[in-house]
Amino acid sequence: MKIILASKSEVRKIILQKNKIDCEVIPSNIDEDQFKESLINEKATPELISKNLAELKANKISKKKPNELVLGADSVIDLKNELISKPKSREEAIKILQKLNGQRHQLISSVCISKNGSMIWHYTDASTLTMRQLSLDEIKSYLTKIKDKELYAYGVYQIEADGKSLFSKIEGDKDAIMGLPVKKIKEYLNTIK
Repeated sequence: MKIILASKSEVRKIILQKNKIDCEVIPSNIDEDQFKESLINEKATPELISKNLAELKANKISKKKPNELVLGADSVIDLKNELISKPKSREEAIKILQKLNGQRHQLISSVCISKNGSMIWHYTDASTLTMRQLSLDEIKSYLTKIKDKELYAYGVYQIEADGKSLFSKIEGDKDAIMGLPVKKIKEYLNTIK
């Protein structure tokens, strides 16, 4: 079965390919920050924000590709009900990691499949991660290993690479933590074959 991935995430594409899901990549290029801000102002939960962003991405591409299945995905960090977004600068990345330092937080990953411009299925996964207590030097050293492109696209930790070393405890589905709860996607796709 072939789907369209409404994301420029290389990691999400690789997860689909590893799981033998043929995908074409068409990024949605939506303004996530503006959308998130309006949802935060409406007191939306991190789960709802993640789900709505995934749906928005999938629906946007789905309207342009009739009868195709389009997968949208989004992940947000929830630290004690504070939404932590992707950094826009290295300085902001340091501040985010300092905020998460030694803390337990949730990573909310949502996926949505749309057809003909409307959502037909969605799933939200929550994983719990506990960051080790790190010194400022350790945080800066870790960030030197991440290229700008990856940092601004995927956020402050890439669990599939050096990001694992930041945590004392990781509870949850590894694929969901990397941005795509692929087991649930496969379960759904198997019901519509």
